[in-house]
Amino acid sequence: MHPQTSATEPATLTTTAQVAASDAAIAELVGQVFEAAPAPEKRRLLAHLIRPLGLLSLVAVANGIFAKLRFRDGWQDIQPRLEDVQKVHTSDVVALVDHVQQVSVEVVDNLAHLLKASPVVTGSAAAAVLVTILLQRANARRSRTPQADIDDLYAA
Repeated sequence: MHPQTSATEPATLTTTAQVAASDAAIAELVGQVFEAAPAPEKRRLLAHLIRPLGLLSLVAVANGIFAKLRFRDGWQDIQPRLEDVQKVHTSDVVALVDHVQQVSVEVVDNLAHLLKASPVVTGSAAAAVLVTILLQRANARRSRTPQADIDDLYAA
């Protein structure tokens, strides 16, 4: 072992890789749920994901398609139109979720509550898996101690 490395670094790297893989899987699952959802549910999903992002973020994701929705609907009350929702591709939603997770993982975790409230969406296998993963991640994050967060900062 190199004198400047610690025994905890491989574990930290493994944990970081697992989180990145988990984030990517979550983004893909949200994309699958979006693809299978009826238009009204797609509108709710998009509104929830777009709401916390600022203008630069919206312009940077998916060639600015979400910025166009935000400008059209106004800044405070975003309700994408059905014709706008039809223009959004699954890959756009995956890119949006990837970005939202970097800004606020809590927003993505709160999708579990949004999805559970919709009987139409909860019937899909992707939604069931997604809700389970999001609830587990939220519970794990809540159970972390403040000291563990501080230790993670110093380990990086």
